[in-house]
Amino acid sequence: MRGPLRRVLVRGPSMAPTLADGDVVLVAPGLSPRPGDVVLVRWASRPDQLSVKRAVRPEGAAWHVLGDYPDASTDSRTLGPVAVEAVVIGRLWPRPGRQPRGGRVTLGAVPQGRPSCDVHSLTAPGPTAPLCAPPSFSCPEGTPMPVDTAARTTGPPTTAPPTTAPCAVPDDEEVFAAHVGGKLSVVGTVPLDSARNLSIAYTPGVARVSSAIAADPAMAATHTWASRLVVVVSDGTAVLGLGDIGPRAALPVMEGKSALFKSFAGLDSIPLVLDTTDVDEIVETLVRLRPSFGAVNLEDVSAPRCFELERKLIAALDCPVMHDDQHGTAIVVLAALRGAAAALSRDLARLRVVVSGAGAAGAACTEILLAAGIGDVTVLDSRGIIHPARTDLNPTKRALAARTNPTGRTGGLAEALTGADVFLGLSSGQVSEGAVAGMAPDAIVLALSNPTPEIHPELACRYASVVATGRSDFPNQINNVLAFPGVFRGALDSGARRITGAMKLAAADAIVAVAAEHLSTTRIVPSPLDPRVAPAVAAAVAAAAVAEGVAGG
Repeated sequence: MRGPLRRVLVRGPSMAPTLADGDVVLVAPGLSPRPGDVVLVRWASRPDQLSVKRAVRPEGAAWHVLGDYPDASTDSRTLGPVAVEAVVIGRLWPRPGRQPRGGRVTLGAVPQGRPSCDVHSLTAPGPTAPLCAPPSFSCPEGTPMPVDTAARTTGPPTTAPPTTAPCAVPDDEEVFAAHVGGKLSVVGTVPLDSARNLSIAYTPGVARVSSAIAADPAMAATHTWASRLVVVVSDGTAVLGLGDIGPRAALPVMEGKSALFKSFAGLDSIPLVLDTTDVDEIVETLVRLRPSFGAVNLEDVSAPRCFELERKLIAALDCPVMHDDQHGTAIVVLAALRGAAAALSRDLARLRVVVSGAGAAGAACTEILLAAGIGDVTVLDSRGIIHPARTDLNPTKRALAARTNPTGRTGGLAEALTGADVFLGLSSGQVSEGAVAGMAPDAIVLALSNPTPEIHPELACRYASVVATGRSDFPNQINNVLAFPGVFRGALDSGARRITGAMKLAAADAIVAVAAEHLSTTRIVPSPLDPRVAPAVAAAVAAAAVAEGVAGG
């Protein structure tokens, strides 16, 4: 007998791409399943665990069910056949879609024998899903119920942490429509709807404020927006994965970065794209503009120029300066490694780390990992392992060679990864399945190249206990938005004139602390959309600035 339709919240990724962590689906209790249906089941040996599986074949009154990623699923192969409690018939949020019978696509039509629901078509999965962990379900109105992964966790949370569900790739029409006219606008903070209000906000009233600032320049910090304004600066020489596309083409990216500052940290921000690649010209431009802003976020500047540019700007400006491609990446990578080590009960300092990529992100990540106490880090560029005997190294790489590779390894990526605990991918180069297979037990793979990870998570999951990427459609997204909004907010809140190494370490600790309560191998950092992250990072950064003596008076 059919019961009423119920809304159910998906927890976990193993039914991806059909269902993803954070999806809200519609289920029909009591509906007779068919081979290929996605179903909810509960084994008698695990009465408190509700699992989502795919129905394969009936076995008497029960069903033989499997996970979409069998290598990581506890299912009928070990627990035997099981009665089906409900059939998943559609997704309600965030990507509405019908669940077609038998895992086949039925565009625009309700599958025969299934109750109608106000949703759209859904793409069925391929033969395997590319993710590592089995999912769980919970009813939004009730207590979340653990599933197959219960042994990995400390028990069901009473309040589920915010999550980011994988999203469908938007088409060109949607993307270009969102960018018409740009993504930013200026909105006044005072009314201008009367002659009196106009005389207060503009002339003659504004002249009193300008005169007061002329007499006491410190008043500019409280009576203008400059002290809360972050400029996002780029010359367009290393934009995303597009390379040197120039300042005009870089502007949409910088607009997006400014929008993130406002949304996640409450900081005003404007993009500045400069039509020069000369480091000294960029420094001179920003020195002359210094009265107009409170901090500089460098973005998408090519290496090795970015190192010199950041160094010169820090020396020339009396405000926080940070190249996010370097240090934002480094902060979230350290947070991810701390989370992964904790989830696996491993000692961070004893991990042997291999970093693929010696550009802006690779160099900064190596520095922060060494500062965090990891003693064995090996770095590779396009020509192999970096070591002091190489004669083709630039100054940045020579400095890395002096501080890394303590056992004197030579060769390429395969040699570096043999017996390694961590692979950190920060380049476009690919790593073979065989190289990952040669890593140590309980390996950690952070394949962060976008949009194509150095190794597909489906392959990495066969050998590694923790797998992370920079993409939003896989678990463990390592995203700089976890770091830079809170770092700049904390620096500006404390009046710090620079962002120090201790402030970056504090930011990483704060990020992983937010995830600590619900830490697992598929959740080593919080969701980029978790509203707790930026305030926690800002508070930790501000406290570190005070402790280090770099905070303002």
